[in-house]
Amino acid sequence: MASLKALKNRISSVKSTQKITKAMKMVAAAKLRRAQSAAEAGRPYAERLNAVMASLASKVTVGPNSPKLLAGTGSDQKHLLVVATSERGLAGAFNTNIVRAARKTADELLRAGKDVRFYLIGKKGRAVLQRLYPGKIVYQVDQSHIKNVAFTDALSVAKDLIARFEAGEYDVAHLFFAKFQSALVQIPTELQIIPVPVPTGGTVTTRVSEDGTRTQTTVGGAPANDGAAVEYEPDEETILAELLPRNIAIQLFRAMLENAASEQGSRMNAMDNATRNAGDMINRLTIQYNRTRQAAITTELVEIISGAEAL
Repeated sequence: MASLKALKNRISSVKSTQKITKAMKMVAAAKLRRAQSAAEAGRPYAERLNAVMASLASKVTVGPNSPKLLAGTGSDQKHLLVVATSERGLAGAFNTNIVRAARKTADELLRAGKDVRFYLIGKKGRAVLQRLYPGKIVYQVDQSHIKNVAFTDALSVAKDLIARFEAGEYDVAHLFFAKFQSALVQIPTELQIIPVPVPTGGTVTTRVSEDGTRTQTTVGGAPANDGAAVEYEPDEETILAELLPRNIAIQLFRAMLENAASEQGSRMNAMDNATRNAGDMINRLTIQYNRTRQAAITTELVEIISGAEAL
């Protein structure tokens, strides 16, 4: 049985931890409001841009003269998995769910005989992926200095990805992030960003549940048979060549905003659970401390009474 001093020290330690988790919960809640507003504000533009891309691409016949970001390299052998996680931990299952979705896709591609590489945004997914897929990580973007995500951050990543694509390092790029639905629900999502899959129905996103089930939805498709006669100046392929790189940057920016909101929501819930668990532990330790103290007092009284009777 633990001594009274050990129990008292443990209660004090848990109380200190509870203060920290409670403060982290309040900070995460404050950051969540701003991050949620930014994520929700970024969705309409990203979805509308997808609709414009779909409208333009539907009028272009993909061929040798088409933009490479739309036509692709003509092969799908080399795949790059862009895994966006956080720079900090204590966020519940936020990072774990994103990495699990990336691992599932990577395993499927490897079984199909494809070459898989990883491009990391954030450091929390590196340890697991480095252990399971040694030598497969080609680059990691350090975002530890970023407090609020800006479009320039996504633009620099997009330029690097496009440069690697044009250099022939990979054929297909998949983006993994967590779509913010609520403070309690963050959905791991897979999105193909290179080559841009927008010929008819918009962008196909894949949501991966915890049990591995995949649900595909089409976002941002162009309206069919809207009856509008549109003439483009310059031609569609020239406009696509300008919009395709921007669309990749926009999708990366949206993923970063969604991740920022999802991270704070997951951290708020994790710290709330930790605070409650600390309270339960304090109650149990306090009961154990009182019982041990009462037992010690009873033992001392018995010894005193026995000594008095012996005299």
